Amino acid sequence: MLTLTEIIADYKLADFLHDLTLVGIAYGYVLVTILIPVYLKKKNIISKFIARKIVHLFAGLVVLIVPFFVLPLYAVFIALSLTVVTYFSSKNSSVKQLQELYDSIGEEAEENAGRLEGPFYYSISITILIAIFVVLAPDRLYFPICGILIMIISDNFASVIGKKYGRIKINIAYTGTARTLEGSLTFLISAFLLCFSAFYFFGLFNPVNQYELTFKLVFTYALITSLAGTLVELFSPSTIDDLTVPIAATMVIYVLSFVT
Repeated sequence: MLTLTEIIADYKLADFLHDLTLVGIAYGYVLVTILIPVYLKKKNIISKFIARKIVHLFAGLVVLIVPFFVLPLYAVFIALSLTVVTYFSSKNSSVKQLQELYDSIGEEAEENAGRLEGPFYYSISITILIAIFVVLAPDRLYFPICGILIMIISDNFASVIGKKYGRIKINIAYTGTARTLEGSLTFLISAFLLCFSAFYFFGLFNPVNQYELTFKLVFTYALITSLAGTLVELFSPSTIDDLTVPIAATMVIYVLSFVT
C-alpha cells in the first residue's frame, strides 16, 4: 500500500507545479459554483431552494480532482478552507459575502442557529473523509469519492423523487423527516450507478496513481457502498445525514475491502 510518507519523499518541483495548477482549478471551480447561484438568487431569478440545491449538487464535485494530485494533502487544505467558509457564513456575519451566502442558500430549519448547518456538515464530512484517506490510504481515494458522491447527488435525487412521487411512507419518528419507499429506491439505484462509475473510472479504467481494481471488485464495492448509504440515510436524522451518510458508507466499504 502506498503511503503519504513515500509520496512526500519522492515529491519533485514538477509535481509541485502540477499540484499548484490543480489547486487553482479547484478553487476556481468551487467559486463559480457558489457565486453563480448566489447571484441568481439575489436577482430573484431562482429560489433559495434551487440556489441551495445547485451549490449542494455541484460544489462537492470538486472531489473528482483529488486522485489527480501527486500529493493529495493539498485536497485536505482545500476542503478545510471551504469548511471554515461555511462555518462563518451566517446572518450576522461581519463579512458581507458570507452573509449573502447565508441569505441565498440558508434553510428555514437553520433560522434558529443563524448559520449554514447543512452545508457545514456537508463540508466537514468531505474534509474528514479526504483527510483520513490521504493519510491512511492515498492510493484508495475512490472510497471517499463514492461516499461523497452519494451524499451530494443521490440524497438530492431521493429528496426530489420522494417529495414528488412518494406514495409509500416510511415513518421513523426520530429522523425528523418521513422517508418514502420511492425516494429510498431512487437513492439506492443512483448510489449504485455513481459508485460503480467512480470505482470503475478511478480503479479500473484510469487508475492514475490509485490501487487498481478488478471488474468484480468494482461491482461488489459499488453494491455494498450503495446499500450501506441507503440504510444509513433511511435511519439518520435529516439534520445530520450529510455527515452520517458519506462517512458511514465510506468506512463500511473500506473495512469490508480487506475481506472481499
